Amino acid sequence: MEKQLPGFEELGLSRGMLAAVRKCGFEKPSPIQAAFIPIAIEGDDCIGQARTGTGKTAAFVIPILEQMDFKSPRPQALVMTPTRELSEQVAEEARRLSVNHACKVACIVGGKSIKAQVDALRAGAQLIVGTPGRIIDLMNRGVFDTATLEVVVLDEADRMLDIGFRPDIEKILKRCPTERQTLLLSATLPPPVERLAQRYMVEPRMVDLSQDEIGSTDVEQYFLTVDPDRKLGALIRLLAKEKPQQALVFTRTKRGADHLYEKFIKRLPDVACLHGDLPQNRRDSVMKKFRSGQIRLLIATDVVGRGIDVSGISHIINYDIPEFCDDYVHRIGRTGRMSSAGAGCAYTFVTREQGDELTRIEIRINKLLKPYVIDGYAPVSDGPPPKVKHLSHGHGRGGGRGHPRPKRR
Repeated sequence: MEKQLPGFEELGLSRGMLAAVRKCGFEKPSPIQAAFIPIAIEGDDCIGQARTGTGKTAAFVIPILEQMDFKSPRPQALVMTPTRELSEQVAEEARRLSVNHACKVACIVGGKSIKAQVDALRAGAQLIVGTPGRIIDLMNRGVFDTATLEVVVLDEADRMLDIGFRPDIEKILKRCPTERQTLLLSATLPPPVERLAQRYMVEPRMVDLSQDEIGSTDVEQYFLTVDPDRKLGALIRLLAKEKPQQALVFTRTKRGADHLYEKFIKRLPDVACLHGDLPQNRRDSVMKKFRSGQIRLLIATDVVGRGIDVSGISHIINYDIPEFCDDYVHRIGRTGRMSSAGAGCAYTFVTREQGDELTRIEIRINKLLKPYVIDGYAPVSDGPPPKVKHLSHGHGRGGGRGHPRPKRR
């Protein structure tokens, strides 16, 4: 029998917050919210492990707002995120949920006017959300004083470490008050994240939903074996066959994203590209159109992909298999989201030489991806497929007839 989650009324929230939650359209808490909010409200350090798209932003924003002194014009809480898009998303969620108090939120990220951010801090910002690089910049300028902080949040901690923010994060944490609450949220907890938590958190309580969530029961997951030089044709056929409401296509590199975009812009009017080399105003415009549904096909790299929170995404396509297993977890977390209508689908293109990478992903999520065949696009078989190693949960790959499976070395 499925466990019944408590309602927001049972999480220890104030009347004002309950009213704000209802006004924002939250009907019932997600599992991460139900487990994380009561702990965070008590003031304890807490680690929350749940995949992207399960409502973890509200899980830490609500406790911050519940503990905030809205009459005091001083920085009281700091949220660090890996990307500009995600920082802006968190800041907007905080503004929505503080409708009854009008919390002063400053979003400090690169690629935006530093003067406007300095002005926001000097105007008495109470909640600061930003990327580590810009946060350190404003600290070094003497504009952002961390001495009054009471809560520090590391959001998507695994991604921040993946992209090299660890030195900046440690510099910031060392300059924050020792007597503070530290909250860490992450889809995965690799050793570097665990070491960071051990060093900078005090007896953190753990909320681990990874066993339920990483397998992602609400996302149908498939793999397609395809020759490298036929991937574009396979993608076109896949889109034509599935007719996605909105699709997000991931590439490993910015150059790869640009190349794919150039192929599709000649065919589709509602396609766009998103990666770190684009000007911030262009990225903002693309995200605005994607959220409104004007863009139906978005081609993106992993770094900016973490800042994409759009409820209408029905299909995730890994045009390039992710380099790291945890990136796969984050990529598929973009679909099948809480507010999506129905389940999402994720497709991963795999060459015959990438069999080991596919196996590592399956071991990581403890789930077998289903084979997906596009007539005429399976690679020419070069002999019988190799035997497949059994996964940790005791299953081998089933595979479909006529669909050569990738090689395992």
